[in-house]
Amino acid sequence: MRTSGTPISALFVNCSLKRTAADSHTRRLMQRVAGVMRSEGVEVEILHALDHDIAVGMAKDLSRETGGHDDWPSIQKKVEGADILVIGTPIWLGAVSSVAALVIERIYAYSADMNDAGQYIYYGKVAGCVVTGNEDGVKTCARDVLYALQHVGYTIPPQADCGWIGEVGPGPSYGDQSEGDGDVPVGYDNEFTNRNATIMAWNLVHMARLLRDNGGIPAVGNQPDHWREVANAADQIVD
Repeated sequence: MRTSGTPISALFVNCSLKRTAADSHTRRLMQRVAGVMRSEGVEVEILHALDHDIAVGMAKDLSRETGGHDDWPSIQKKVEGADILVIGTPIWLGAVSSVAALVIERIYAYSADMNDAGQYIYYGKVAGCVVTGNEDGVKTCARDVLYALQHVGYTIPPQADCGWIGEVGPGPSYGDQSEGDGDVPVGYDNEFTNRNATIMAWNLVHMARLLRDNGGIPAVGNQPDHWREVANAADQIVD
């Protein structure tokens, strides 16, 4: 699968509510996905959102509006520079974390910007998500994250998510030690989660490579400044 040329790059944004990155169960599952990508030559960065001051709102740089500090503009440069974006979130009350919602809102604030082909800025990039928790909601959270990212222009390949919820209710989370489990932390030996994490990683890398090698999504009919030309031609055919 490895090819010559500029390596594919992936940015993982961990939207855990844990203040310390090392304590995050979501990070542990993200690292498994990232490990598969690294084995294929992908350049991976894992960013812990709560290590940064990210202002709330839909402006590109909220420090100009509020006078306070806002780290998002520098994070946005990483988002735009990555071929692959992976959002990681825990489940709280059956939904994504407040941090994940904040990160997606800030990504959305730039979605009207254009790339060099006159398309929206996230065209030609791929996205996926990682979900962890101790309650139902993996598929709901994945649906919400992946819908939002495709809506702003990301390409979502098949099976672009993975998750782990373990036994529903209070108890150990992904990567915790549990009495009677020996040396293997909870979830690390779960075949279903590990399989989906591996497939997700490979599909993201494959799709990113396909888009890179073929110049992204063809700029026909999806350029905001020229869509009427295509629409008018279609109207003539209908008439």
